[in-house]
Amino acid sequence: MKAYVESDEIAMMGEATSNLRDKLLIRTLFHLGCRISEALTLKVEDIDFTQGTVAIIHLKARLKLSCAGCGQRLGRYHVFCPGCGSKVERAQAEQQEHRRQRVLPVDGDTLSMLKDYVRRGGPVLRDGKKLIFGINRHRAWQIIKECAQKAGLPKLVNPETGKVHNISPHKLRDAFSVNAMKRDDSGDGLRMLQEHL
Repeated sequence: MKAYVESDEIAMMGEATSNLRDKLLIRTLFHLGCRISEALTLKVEDIDFTQGTVAIIHLKARLKLSCAGCGQRLGRYHVFCPGCGSKVERAQAEQQEHRRQRVLPVDGDTLSMLKDYVRRGGPVLRDGKKLIFGINRHRAWQIIKECAQKAGLPKLVNPETGKVHNISPHKLRDAFSVNAMKRDDSGDGLRMLQEHL
């Protein structure tokens, strides 16, 4: 068993469905290396068809911990406050949502599929936004799993735990990273990959 999906296997997943939306979901996750939440919030206005780019809004929530006594910022495992020295019984938690925008190049095939999909009226209008996919996370997971099964792809094994898993949307993001490193394993390639993700 393998730990990641190869690019030819992802092509097989795309061929396993005749639904343009599903093909596009697979291509978007793999060719852009985006998170499922980022793909599902992708809007028509985020695509620049003339430049061949897509603006991905990076959404990630983080907790900021601080000492209840002095307000000093704390790490997850602090036992004593570095500011006032008191024992940390209960830290104050404040959730912060980090938003960052990445503008990513889109390969020609994916861009032409996007144009065709938009032209055919594929995007879904929801809350005044034209969403490319208009599906929820659960349905996206089902699509990826079903396409992998139809393509006859084996399940993947986690090399650290030995657990066997179905191919999921995040595994396509992992495959993007692995393929990028195979193409350029220099320090520059790694730095560019970190900026991309």
